[in-house]
Amino acid sequence: MGVDFGDISAFLAVARAGGFRDAARSSGDSASRLSEAVRRLETRLGVRLFHRTTRSVELTAVGRELADRLAPAMAEVDLALDVVNGYRERIGGLLKLNVPVSAARLVLPDIVPPFLAAYPDIQLEIVAEDTFVDLVASGCDAGIRYDERLEQDMIAVPIGPRRQRYALAASPAYLDRCGRPTHPRDLLGHNCIRGRFSSGAIAPWELEKDGEVFNIDPAGQLIAGTGGATDLIIAAAIGGVGIMGLFEEWLRPHFSSGALEPVLESWWPSFSGPFLYYPGRRLVPAPLRAFIDFVKARGGTPPLDQAVRLQPATASSSKASA
Repeated sequence: MGVDFGDISAFLAVARAGGFRDAARSSGDSASRLSEAVRRLETRLGVRLFHRTTRSVELTAVGRELADRLAPAMAEVDLALDVVNGYRERIGGLLKLNVPVSAARLVLPDIVPPFLAAYPDIQLEIVAEDTFVDLVASGCDAGIRYDERLEQDMIAVPIGPRRQRYALAASPAYLDRCGRPTHPRDLLGHNCIRGRFSSGAIAPWELEKDGEVFNIDPAGQLIAGTGGATDLIIAAAIGGVGIMGLFEEWLRPHFSSGALEPVLESWWPSFSGPFLYYPGRRLVPAPLRAFIDFVKARGGTPPLDQAVRLQPATASSSKASA
């Protein structure tokens, strides 16, 4: 049975996206061409792969089984073809990374420009979001996360600063008006700006000093989503709304300018830096291999064959989705 490879790719694109228009947006093809390709494949196979109405497109039972069986095979084909890319004089292709907003802000700016300059034929797509996703299902080659947020049995390579701190800050005007906390329990009497994760949870602030860990869940007038509303949280703190918590590196420019003042600095907890992670070592795509080698060459990361295979911890912290 002769089946066109492009028709199979179109079918999988529509199956992943859940519709022709969404598939067209993600693939760069037109909805009409995708529809024609799926129709040809259905005709060739003699079965209906999608239930189509004016409002929805859903896989049939046979279509779902076909998609489940084809997806891993197509992924292997893509990786196998990409191996050839590694033998080209100039490595090229698409590299898609899923990263938290904090990594897009604090880790990648020092890496992306020189990497793209070194590999002009590589197209880099950054998906910055705070929802922890399945890399394979999302179509990403690799991601950046902290160790307690890594997917099970992933290969992890250190990237960026290896130690970071979670800082508390407020405007000098607010602290002059409301007082400067000297112990974490004092935060209970302050207006604290809180961040809500995409999961809906608001994590408590965990502070630490001389081995003493203090978890506190202070109240406040303002709650904003982590990631996308981070700039609003900072602006509110600068405007005197209350005390906020965020990565120290993110707040350092505001400390230097005097717009914000450190709060309870001796209690700021430190944590290990982020990791670049990806599924397995077999047939690593050439653009990803180039990115790993580039990060390694910048220092602070082990060779690829010394990368660690990490297991996720059950704990969740305020830094994970910041």
